Amino acid sequence: MLQLRSVGMQFGAVEALHSVDLDLAPGEVAGLMGDNGAGKSTLLKIVAGNFAPTSGEVRLDERAVELTPLSAREHGIEAVYQDLALCDNLSAAANVFLGRELSRRLLGVLPVLDHAAMRRRSAELFDELGSDTRPDDLVRRMSGGQRQAVAIARARLSSPRLMLLDEPTAAISVRQIAEVLELIRGLRERGVCVLLISHRMSDVFAVADRVVVLRRGRKVADKATTDSSPEEVTALITGAIEAA
Repeated sequence: MLQLRSVGMQFGAVEALHSVDLDLAPGEVAGLMGDNGAGKSTLLKIVAGNFAPTSGEVRLDERAVELTPLSAREHGIEAVYQDLALCDNLSAAANVFLGRELSRRLLGVLPVLDHAAMRRRSAELFDELGSDTRPDDLVRRMSGGQRQAVAIARARLSSPRLMLLDEPTAAISVRQIAEVLELIRGLRERGVCVLLISHRMSDVFAVADRVVVLRRGRKVADKATTDSSPEEVTALITGAIEAA
């Protein structure tokens, strides 16, 4: 569904990405790995429409597109960044529908928020994701795994075709990591393509179909996880192996 062709990105004299090619298919989980400054976040933000590449092109369904955050969402691309952008003082349901609240007509005239409908739909999304998060739970009382579930449910609200996840298992417990990995497996089972940025090798090899490695802005590997290993990926990241 998504193709990057010779995509490059420069910030002044700094070349963040150099001639990167990438193909993503429906229902596929691709792990994007690399050291700090390798270009992972820049690539994700290009796909999310936050950055326009300085060279190359982005193609969706075989057609070249110029993405903005709004048009990316219209094309079915949703991003969940590391900070999650949740409101701690609101419930899970309120966060899921933040900015896209449902309303109903009181006495057929006065528009009011339809809290019941938002709670029902949120409960359905959490159930689909296999999460124990409840719609009325306050975000400030949630675990890291539950917070990820809220952020992913919010992205799922628009039935995306491609989900971009930036370090979803950073700074959470082992049990919560297992919950997040199950969320990712659930997305794949529903035909959603997932581009997963992670520094955690074990997480990528647990859920990803492919691993893509960037080093200094260049793609040095793109292969099935079954044909690679954590040791090989580590060597690629550090430069001990030039390419694979």
